[in-house]
Amino acid sequence: MRLIPSLIALGFATASLALPAASDPSTEAASELVEARSGMTEEIAQSLWDWAEVGYQETQSSQLLQDQLEMEGFTIEAGVADIPTAFIAEYGSGGPVIAILAEMDALPGINQGATPVREPVENKHAGQACGHNLFGAGSVSAAVAIRHWLEDTGTEGTVRLYGTPAEEGGSGKVYMVRAGLFDDVDIAFHWHPSDRNSAAASTTLANRSAKFRFSGISAHAAGAPERGRSALDGVEAMNMMANMMHEHMPQDARMHYVITSGGEAPNVVPDFAEVFYYVRHPEPVGVEALWSRLEDTARGAATGTGTEVEWEIIHGNNPLLVNETLAKMMDSKLRELGGITYTAEEQQFAESIASTFDNPRNELGSEEEIQPYEVSLGYGSTDVGDVSFAAPTVGLRTATWVPGTSAHSWQAVAASGMSIGEKGTELAAKTLTAAAIELYQNPEMVEAAKEEFEEKRGPDYEYKSLLGDREPPLDYRN
Repeated sequence: MRLIPSLIALGFATASLALPAASDPSTEAASELVEARSGMTEEIAQSLWDWAEVGYQETQSSQLLQDQLEMEGFTIEAGVADIPTAFIAEYGSGGPVIAILAEMDALPGINQGATPVREPVENKHAGQACGHNLFGAGSVSAAVAIRHWLEDTGTEGTVRLYGTPAEEGGSGKVYMVRAGLFDDVDIAFHWHPSDRNSAAASTTLANRSAKFRFSGISAHAAGAPERGRSALDGVEAMNMMANMMHEHMPQDARMHYVITSGGEAPNVVPDFAEVFYYVRHPEPVGVEALWSRLEDTARGAATGTGTEVEWEIIHGNNPLLVNETLAKMMDSKLRELGGITYTAEEQQFAESIASTFDNPRNELGSEEEIQPYEVSLGYGSTDVGDVSFAAPTVGLRTATWVPGTSAHSWQAVAASGMSIGEKGTELAAKTLTAAAIELYQNPEMVEAAKEEFEEKRGPDYEYKSLLGDREPPLDYRN
């Protein structure tokens, strides 16, 4: 599917932002460039929301992003890093090379209409509960705006958009880093949908996941139970021991699981069962230490239940390496642009959504504000972490969701499919564009960011992937 040029004529109905008078010409230029393409941004965001394609299966979504960028004069390299839906789109020449990450995958097992009440969509098995439809659309919007600024001003430099599949548990960016696709990048940008506006320097937890598969012996559960060895017993025994581990883990660590296969009928002793585990810790070495203990629980569970177990590592991410030189610059651009103002209709939608929250962290009205700058630890994980060890990296969050919304919720799906999500997306695109213009005009800041990057990585740094040397798990969502 191609977006046709007439999309620009769709207008700016959802583009109203609380925009202070921007004294910086680069910020004003960024706003104008992004607003001129708001119809394109909205169309992409809505298409990705409608399709809600899960990790490594984002065929339509990836093609749409590629088609739009190709129409704008970008050269496209598709299917990079042995991932059919991963791609690189590039415009310009020379340096600096600024990379913009674009996610697109949805989450399975959750869906919702673009309404403020719980209203699942029939026969839809995934939803944009982390707003990656907005992420992909906003990043394309920024890349296109930067491309036009480079051309209009005759500035030397390269803008490169990375179409990065399967962030949700598939570590698509890790394979791209491992393939050396960021080796010549000077600065990398990312952003994420959120319930707040912030460019604070927040790091993330490293993590690793695996599917633990137990094999047993099937038998009639009533007629011959002594002849069976339950694979589900193996899973449950492992889970019991893993839950005991929680008492003896570092405070900032996390571990969670879901049983993905446990048998089909109670009167059949299941000969196969599977459990999918995540382990997180602020440091990669911490993940590996906890992981070793988790593997021991799997072995012990198999021994105790007379079953066998094997496991497949599915993904692994390094923590995000903060670059304060870039973060403070991004924070200043976001503050120049300001927050978001709801229309009366959007306010009503937001109030309805907010009535479903229990103890929200942010209150209605905070979408108009920019959160204080700080350096902090976030408890999520992202494959952007591996990118941040390949090139100086910076990001931001914008209020694409009603304040108080949790990611991976039906409320996030709802706002990601309507104008509130689109407004936050446009704010992100403007901020990324303004930041890129700043860096193209300020080579000293680029060098300062690189110096900080090298200092924080350390002189003896060697990249190590937490998923090892495995190939991309293209079927992990099957």
